[in-house]
Amino acid sequence: MAPSRIAADRAPRRPAAGFPPLPLAALAAGLGLTSWVQAQTPTAPPAPAAAASAPAASAAAVADTVVGETRLRKITVKGRGEAPGKDSLKAETTRIGKGRQELRDIPQSVTVVTEKLILDRHLDTLKDTLKNTAGISFLSAEGGEEDVRLRGFSLQASGDIFIDGMRDPAFYERDSFHWDRLELLRGSASMLFGRGSTGGAANQVSKQPELVTRHQVDVTLGSGSYLRGVGDFNVVTGEDAALRVVGMSNLADNDGAGNRIDKEGLAATYAWGIGTRNEFQVGLYHLKNRNGIHYGLPWLESNNADANHLWKTDPAHYYGAASDRNHGSADYLSLLHVHRFQGGGELRTQARVAEYERDLRASAIRFAAASLQPGGAAVTHATFGDGTVLTRGNNVKIQDMRTKYLQSDFSRRFKALGMAHQLLAGVDAAREDFENFGGSAITKPRTTVGTPDDGGGVDESTRVITQNRAFTAKGLGVYAQDLLQIAPMWKLLGGLRWDRFEGTYHNLSPAASTNVCAVAPRSKVSRSDSLMSKRFGVLFQPTPYSSYHLSYGTSFNTSGDAYQYDAGTVNTDPESSRNVELGAKLDAADGQATMRVALFHSTKYNERNRDAETADACNYVLSGKRHAAGLELDFTGRITPAWEVYGSYAWIPSARVDRSSGAAGTEAEGSRPGLTPRHTGTIWTTYQLTPQARIGGGLNARSSDKPAGLAATSPLVAPSFVTVDLMGEYRVDDALSFKVNVNNLADRHYADMLYRGHYQPGKGRTVLVTGTYRF
Repeated sequence: MAPSRIAADRAPRRPAAGFPPLPLAALAAGLGLTSWVQAQTPTAPPAPAAAASAPAASAAAVADTVVGETRLRKITVKGRGEAPGKDSLKAETTRIGKGRQELRDIPQSVTVVTEKLILDRHLDTLKDTLKNTAGISFLSAEGGEEDVRLRGFSLQASGDIFIDGMRDPAFYERDSFHWDRLELLRGSASMLFGRGSTGGAANQVSKQPELVTRHQVDVTLGSGSYLRGVGDFNVVTGEDAALRVVGMSNLADNDGAGNRIDKEGLAATYAWGIGTRNEFQVGLYHLKNRNGIHYGLPWLESNNADANHLWKTDPAHYYGAASDRNHGSADYLSLLHVHRFQGGGELRTQARVAEYERDLRASAIRFAAASLQPGGAAVTHATFGDGTVLTRGNNVKIQDMRTKYLQSDFSRRFKALGMAHQLLAGVDAAREDFENFGGSAITKPRTTVGTPDDGGGVDESTRVITQNRAFTAKGLGVYAQDLLQIAPMWKLLGGLRWDRFEGTYHNLSPAASTNVCAVAPRSKVSRSDSLMSKRFGVLFQPTPYSSYHLSYGTSFNTSGDAYQYDAGTVNTDPESSRNVELGAKLDAADGQATMRVALFHSTKYNERNRDAETADACNYVLSGKRHAAGLELDFTGRITPAWEVYGSYAWIPSARVDRSSGAAGTEAEGSRPGLTPRHTGTIWTTYQLTPQARIGGGLNARSSDKPAGLAATSPLVAPSFVTVDLMGEYRVDDALSFKVNVNNLADRHYADMLYRGHYQPGKGRTVLVTGTYRF
């Protein structure tokens, strides 16, 4: 049946009726949830086969013939509780699995952060938004690459960030101004996305043109001279055509963590044929960052097991040079065509051409030598004070990237061999051209702990910039997946994907490197890999409101994921990973709330290590192995018509380096990997006091953690933390409202992003006031 647009209910009609009981008693008992769930809900009668296998809300489609073309008549039908992103914390469907699917039909954990949560908590960036999902940690790397870890495995460094299902691989400060939602798929997913995807994948979903004219302008003022304006304009230009334009400008002297903000963005998308047999879309996106950068603070007494390694200073203090910067841009053109077949099925083809620029000039802050400190004493907790002398290093990363992507995905529901099928199949091709530039060193003035923001800097125009390397990556992937209804309550999923990845690395430096493994000056090396990825799952859906799954998926990481080879990695095969998950998705009977729970075991079983048994320092072996296993829990929706909750929690009790070569730079066998905290979580709740007034509050928490790559004997640990956020909103009328956010209420100084030599503090207390006008 051809799809039609669905306009879901915007407001709850009655309190949530609770969740159905868990038939998988072992799972529920293991999680300690059986008694709670059964106390909430009476037993629901078994659903008929049709109800168990399809969404409770189905879209009707009627065909009209207009000048020889079949057009789908626009029909509004009521959904099963899902509302648009600005009006609900809860989501029912996703495209992160390629074709549009109900979340209950995906045998893998997916967390969705809707636009309402983004606006409620004032989440401006990808990093801020990911903090509102569990199992996330952040690496503050040497080059300023803010690598994201999910379940302890790299997300951003391996290119596992996407926009509307297409790879978004560059390092830049992503802004949320154009998002409808952020989707986080957890666990191995190379069957869907190709290389990477060990920890999972993050998909930024763009705002789409709609067949209703409406506009919204948000203006925010806040601490640190914060000023942000976002305008979202949607105009209907024809019976089935619309234009959506979203613009953003953001300025701040200090974001609460020492960073200067100066950025602007514009996204314009025009669509025609919306909801018809042939739908077209063209989109332009521009983001320009002229931000500052807080590179980090050195750990205090990093070799003392009894010490608190964090500074006791205002988290907003900045010690970098006034000339430091984190500039960058992202520009892309997107094209989309959707063809809906008369007998059912959809072919979705999209292309994107993008250019990215990055110009980072930063200062790694370190304690000066003892001879330069007051009294000639090395820095300890006892000697640390306002007079402690700090040095500023030279950290330069200038990068350009050009990407081209083309992908086509076919989806169709049909019956064959007595079973219902949901088929997904597609092909994608990619080319990525990466260029890296280095810069000469410039001596920067020293500073002290007692003189933050001292204005000291250098003339960056005197720095000599030279290109030192280039990398070209080409990829081709073909996949197919089928979800079969093998019995009234049972579904079976199977998928395979074949990928070919080719990488060519060009060392452009004229002189030999001090790195003995570096590729020879002015020479090229290349390699290619062809791999298969697998995905299997079983779903048990006894009612329209409950779905249980057991799944298995694989992923791989090539040596060229970071756009660089050396003499060893160019000869090293890809790493492999797998994820096993047992989970459930439970919906309240009225569709107003949903809960997701999962037990997972993720393993990278041939991790790339330097070979410690040979004299060749450039020889790599796939001898490493590590795993992370634990529990994840999400809860989203309305407890009552006035009370709405979003929560996400991850517990990883078991994480271990199972095998290691023991070579320098590898984590010790038997140790817990860094950036894999045992507990991470967030909760956010709001309550509608009156038709005009709404209040909210939430917590973000992480247990103690440590940087990745530490020596086995290192006692360095980042302490646990909990931060508190508050919100109050008053709606004057349907057009005008005002909102106040207070984030990190206690002004807690905590280590947000971790590295062996330093940490980046999280944002201190910030107060933001937002005025919203809808028309």
